[in-house]
Amino acid sequence: MTERIAYTKPSITELEVEYATDAARNGWGARCYDYIHRLERDFAAHLGVTHAIATSSCTGALHLGLAALGVGPGDEVILADSNWIASCAPVLHLGAKPVLVDILEETWCLDPALVEAAITPRTKAIIAVHLYGSLCDMDGLMEIGARHGIAVIEDAAEAIGSAWGERRAGSRGSFGTFSFHGTKTMTTGEGGMFVTSDRDLFERVTTLSNHGRDASEPRQFFPTVTGYKFKMANIAAAIGCAQVDRIAELIAGKRRIMARYRDLLTDLDGIALNAEPEGTTNGYWMPTAVFDRDTGVTREKLIAAFQDANIDARVFFWPLSDLPMFDPRPENANARDIAGRAINLPSYHDMNELAQARVADVIAGLLKAR
Repeated sequence: MTERIAYTKPSITELEVEYATDAARNGWGARCYDYIHRLERDFAAHLGVTHAIATSSCTGALHLGLAALGVGPGDEVILADSNWIASCAPVLHLGAKPVLVDILEETWCLDPALVEAAITPRTKAIIAVHLYGSLCDMDGLMEIGARHGIAVIEDAAEAIGSAWGERRAGSRGSFGTFSFHGTKTMTTGEGGMFVTSDRDLFERVTTLSNHGRDASEPRQFFPTVTGYKFKMANIAAAIGCAQVDRIAELIAGKRRIMARYRDLLTDLDGIALNAEPEGTTNGYWMPTAVFDRDTGVTREKLIAAFQDANIDARVFFWPLSDLPMFDPRPENANARDIAGRAINLPSYHDMNELAQARVADVIAGLLKAR
């Protein structure tokens, strides 16, 4: 049996081990926040934003930001139907209503025209999720948000390394959120980040993230509001600091893997890979192959073929409206159609060319057998 190919795993070097060991030995008492504060400072500098707050997950960061914007019962939040539920769960937990709209066929991200059509007097925010590293049309979404007085939020969990020119994903909305899960381009094991250049919003999130304790409150252990606990651990932040030190290398590794896939698959008709429109950079967190409708290749055939080849591959996210906790949205045709004929390809940092060739052979075999 050939060795199993994982779909993803982190890149961990002696630098991460060194920093984590230091945090375990010395990161207590007065130094218990040292690596957290360093990670926040260095990640904000990487993005070109003013403020960052390290969190236990991207979901927690999104929850904090939405709460700080005042999202609650009676409000509506617009987001794409093609999403992992983590982008939507905080909306529901805060008592608001998610409004799920269809995606663009090429980028798999929010369709701005459908976003505008979905706006009502109850719309409080738009969550722009940069799916698999592909970028939402932020120019269009920001214009819509400004015209209607609605906050535009960037869920950049999957978009480390993605950018419009020199402007990095996560730096343009009212706030941005990132995931440092073990599957992501950079990792802290579990973890995330809230980022913004809005001072007032940053201060509200800072208070909410610390059990409602205001930094200006002179009384110890005296919360002024009911807050949350979505704090990152110092040891996890230490790993993240090493990853930020290496972030250019990590981003380049993802792009190198995608370039190799393009080389291997360029002569095959019937598939499309992640888009990179002119003027943008795609961080290619998760290389994805979408098969043309006339190939007859389905999600089920893809799963079976990759399992037979001893390769881990992930299905394209099911439309949220297909899940039992949401109402069906049959009008979201792209979200449903694309998910039924797409697959995420393995893309871990130290993946070699032989492993990528095995993945390409599975795709070629499916197209040959049609």
